[in-house]
Amino acid sequence: MKLLFDFLPIILFFGAFKYAENHKDWAAAFASDHFGFIVSGGVVGPNEAPVLLSTVVVIVATLAQVAWLMARGKKVDVMLWVSLVLVVVLGGATIWFHNETFIKWKPSVLYWVMGGAFLLSELLLRKNLLRMLLGEQMQLPDHAWQRLNLAWVVFFAVMGVLNLWVAYNFSTDAWVNFKLFGGIGLMLLFTLAQGIYLSRHIKEDAAPEADAPRK
Repeated sequence: MKLLFDFLPIILFFGAFKYAENHKDWAAAFASDHFGFIVSGGVVGPNEAPVLLSTVVVIVATLAQVAWLMARGKKVDVMLWVSLVLVVVLGGATIWFHNETFIKWKPSVLYWVMGGAFLLSELLLRKNLLRMLLGEQMQLPDHAWQRLNLAWVVFFAVMGVLNLWVAYNFSTDAWVNFKLFGGIGLMLLFTLAQGIYLSRHIKEDAAPEADAPRK
């Protein structure tokens, strides 16, 4: 359920874009009538309406996530706060300037912020974020935690670059498809690879206990 909750804004962004893309005239009229006051010039064209409407949806969805967690008295993750700030600022710029470039940069900036947090916490604070998050659930040697931390840094850096490559070399429709299926798919594959790496170390640590002579 948490995975669905985390990816809900992306899923809603995808759904809103696809619907508006197939009903451009309606989307342009709807956006102009209801959101013209936050758009420069007050009028939204058919070609720009899909991304503008889906940007409004993702802003509202992210705000709703934060509000839901706060209403239930649960902690709002730092990265969700960062995502909220980015989507409001860059999404707001996309809406006001009729320019989809801003919202296309949002995933890359978020990836790089996350990667930077993993890297700088290790270099400057001598703290391993993965160990802080998962250390109570599993015991690993120091070098394994360091490799895992570095792997996430590299993964986030590559994902940020990949997002911009798709954004600037393919259509907006292709970028929206990549944002959902490519982003989530690559994240799941990377997590699976991490699980395989973790299982190897967990088995190595458990082996001496299994072979130990009984007293």
